[in-house]
Amino acid sequence: MPALTTYTKPLTPEQAAKLRRLLSEAGWSFETKPYCLYAASRGKVNVLVYEKGPKIVVQGKETEDFVTNVLEPQVLGVAELGYEEVNHPEMFEPHIGVDESGKGDYFGPLVIAGVYVDAACVRVLRDIGAVDSKRIGTDAKIAKLAEAIRAIPGLRWEVIQINPARYNELYEKFGNLNRLLAWGHAKVIETLLEKVPECTKAISDQFANPAVLQRALQTRGRSIELIQRTKAESDPAGAAASILARERFVQWLDHAGQDLGVELPKGVSQSVKTNARHLLDRVGISGL
Repeated sequence: MPALTTYTKPLTPEQAAKLRRLLSEAGWSFETKPYCLYAASRGKVNVLVYEKGPKIVVQGKETEDFVTNVLEPQVLGVAELGYEEVNHPEMFEPHIGVDESGKGDYFGPLVIAGVYVDAACVRVLRDIGAVDSKRIGTDAKIAKLAEAIRAIPGLRWEVIQINPARYNELYEKFGNLNRLLAWGHAKVIETLLEKVPECTKAISDQFANPAVLQRALQTRGRSIELIQRTKAESDPAGAAASILARERFVQWLDHAGQDLGVELPKGVSQSVKTNARHLLDRVGISGL
């Protein structure tokens, strides 16, 4: 398994204060950083405690050592890292995870992916470092992880790609994004259940009233336990789905940009809108 180099965890205000005292007493170097209660470093590890939450982010080659020898025993009072199968057995039960990419971007398709895993698949996902795609820094690493995910024995996957023209048609049909998302999530779940009919559980991000997705499910989907929660991509199957969805989204941007001879950037920033205006001037509204 790759060495842990990033770790994030919510803290209570008391835990944040206690950790600061421990680091100060141990001679850590402190500095001021935006949005942080404090930031400290020593050796090959950096600790940032953000005001919002509060929340700790640990980074560096000695992250795992810090978490297991300082943070968990002296601040959190638990031993979780490396004991996920004991502490969170539900993560290792057979289930489907669903996630999407492109929902908030100006350019590109809406991509929805689903992944079915069992305990053996989850262990491999953890070994290869499959985490929420938003925590993966480069498109190249996304592509490498996606390839490794598809090669895992026993893992089943499905990807639905709704390209811009089709997206506009479906948006007009459904009337809002949440209903369109529910349709896509339900379709992925239904298709996976054809491959693994014995599966009894699916986990999805909660993007609307839970009833919206529940109503969108068809015969197979209505027979399973559907769990909708925020940050569903923290589940191994959800994380794998987020990687497959992101890979397909990035591939479309790259290929379409090459065909058009213009960069199609991610997101919805001012520079993205500027690119859209240039594209509109060249290809017209139908081309856009």
